[in-house]
Amino acid sequence: YFVLLLCIFLLEILAGVLAYIYYQQLNQELKQNLRETMTQKYQQSTHEHITSAVDKLQEEFKCCGSNSSSDWAESVWIRSREAEGRVVPDSCCKSLTTLCGRRDHPSNIYKVEGGCISKLEKFILDHLKIIGAVGVGIACVQVIGMVFTCCLYRSLKSEPY
Repeated sequence: YFVLLLCIFLLEILAGVLAYIYYQQLNQELKQNLRETMTQKYQQSTHEHITSAVDKLQEEFKCCGSNSSSDWAESVWIRSREAEGRVVPDSCCKSLTTLCGRRDHPSNIYKVEGGCISKLEKFILDHLKIIGAVGVGIACVQVIGMVFTCCLYRSLKSEPY
């Protein structure tokens, strides 16, 4: 039982170290993929799920574009006739109405410094702290379990039957 707890404990430590090491790489991948997704796949017929996810992201986090609202200028959809003259999607608007994305004035759309990526990073970091705290709590319980296992083993070994 002790060996099993020790193996699980060591795997948890390894996972934590790897998560810390690869966080920056993940961060860069997230930035690259979010921008590409918004500009290349938004409002494309085969990617309806991406469109709804991006709209939800912009509405929930009150942001517009990956880094800024100007990212949408590179969008395949914005440059098409389907956009109907919009400069940003309607999900960027502070008050969501049809075709509100035609006007990109700060009073109309969310002009957040750093765009949605900064809001998403903050959200992830806030939740990573909670996950880390829970992980430390579980690790403490495991260490206590290992100590009690050793105590039980020693007491069983010293007592004659």
